[in-house]
Amino acid sequence: MRFALIAALSLSMLPAQEKPKSALDKTQMEAFVRHLLAVIPEVQVKVDDPKPSQVPNLLQVDVHFSYNGRSQDETFFVTKDGKDLIRGIVYDVAQNPFKADIDKLKTDLTPSMGTAGAPVVLVVFSDFECPNCKEEEKTLRQNLLATFPKDVRMYFKDFPLEQIHPWAKAAAIAGRCVFRQNPAKFWEYHDWIYDKQSEITVENLKDQVLGFANNGKDLDSLQLGRCMDTKATEAEVSASIAEARELKVDATPTMFLNGRRLVGNYPWPNLEQIINGELNYQKTSHDAGEKCCEIKIPSPLNK
Repeated sequence: MRFALIAALSLSMLPAQEKPKSALDKTQMEAFVRHLLAVIPEVQVKVDDPKPSQVPNLLQVDVHFSYNGRSQDETFFVTKDGKDLIRGIVYDVAQNPFKADIDKLKTDLTPSMGTAGAPVVLVVFSDFECPNCKEEEKTLRQNLLATFPKDVRMYFKDFPLEQIHPWAKAAAIAGRCVFRQNPAKFWEYHDWIYDKQSEITVENLKDQVLGFANNGKDLDSLQLGRCMDTKATEAEVSASIAEARELKVDATPTMFLNGRRLVGNYPWPNLEQIINGELNYQKTSHDAGEKCCEIKIPSPLNK
């Protein structure tokens, strides 16, 4: 095993009279972390109780930061005597380094494109009102399947940033309504709403979406309108948001390429190089990609 950050931060550097009275003084740790990360007083900090980690003699302590509806988490590892603190990620070299995030990614009943069972899976957490997402999605739509027609499967996940994008969640609910009614139409909706991004407001979103439905084929606009009005797909969007938060996603776009976290816009040449590297890696490791795609009836004929 190795640590992403090998430098240990010593809590014992604080004045002697402030040393913890127990194995871990959570008040002292909060003060230390605030100073370490230059956290302003307005940010709320919550230090969890220590819990066992995968490393002998180290305990895991999760620290949660919140401010104006936004949140961010950090993981620390502390020695059992509470004196030394390590900030970072612990990896088991016998496993895929991204296994923890791969295990958290759920792609059932999620809009997708590409080949089922592909060796590379790209999961994109995006926001329909986000300008950076618009540019990254355009890059992916123009290049991904044209360059890798059989080797990549892409999934779209909703992560509307409601604090700064007032119509993003409603657009995500509408997108899920489209997907529920006709999965093949989702990508048309996806491209359309990013193209119309600058024209959409909170007030006109529904009319714009219904106009999209009426101008095309294979969508029932009355059914779509009812779905939007009743927020019938809000639970699906909320589940995607919860998944993103469990993965500690705090910006859009955030992509997971076979579990590798990629935050922000990536130019196509960079992304293409990462995909090619992963394809080469998977030729020998086979520890990521999509686990697919066969359902067998129980039978002694099955090997």
